[in-house]
Amino acid sequence: DPDMPFVPSLPEDQFILVEEGDPAVIPCRTSDPEAQVTLVNSLDKSVHALYDTKQGFIGNFPAGSYTCKTMVKGVEFKSDEFLIYIIRATSQLPVEIEALKTVYKTGETIVVTCVVFDNEVVNLQWNYPGKVKEKGLIKLDDIKVPSQKLVYTLTIPEASVKDTGDYECTARHATKEVKENKKVAITVHDKGFVHLEPQFSPLEAVNLHEVKNFVVDVQ
Repeated sequence: DPDMPFVPSLPEDQFILVEEGDPAVIPCRTSDPEAQVTLVNSLDKSVHALYDTKQGFIGNFPAGSYTCKTMVKGVEFKSDEFLIYIIRATSQLPVEIEALKTVYKTGETIVVTCVVFDNEVVNLQWNYPGKVKEKGLIKLDDIKVPSQKLVYTLTIPEASVKDTGDYECTARHATKEVKENKKVAITVHDKGFVHLEPQFSPLEAVNLHEVKNFVVDVQ
């Protein structure tokens, strides 16, 4: 099609996630397989890479914006803009779950964190007793220094006895079929549960030099 030399791309094809060191495909394909195509970066400088008419440009590209150009009867055409993002993603998926405490009273705030190490892009899901009611507040902190880690924090305000149960996070790798899940058991009590039974009177007397033991039964 001389009026549309570049095959239209889907919006999701314009954002390309690539792991560090892996080759990427910039999918600018032409409707004429004999067309001469040039790849340029955001500075409009030509980028040398292998071109496959059925796939596009293939190579190890730095992160940034790229556009393809071709000429039809002396008229220059440009493709859509393609954005390459370089992500850090190890083949393993180290995950840790942390809870400051596992026993709460009604009305307190439950806080559980799930930490993913050495991976910048993962799909993380929480499962917990109050999920159906969407009771939890989820926050993500992306920490780069001194090492890469994603800290997902689940907060349950105004906890009730119904919030007792397993709190589980499941992380899925961005580009590989790898997943890891961790869980912690949380208990919420209706009220304080420590009961003291002193086995002595409010006022006790001892003789001089006498040794006397005072016992408290804690339940």
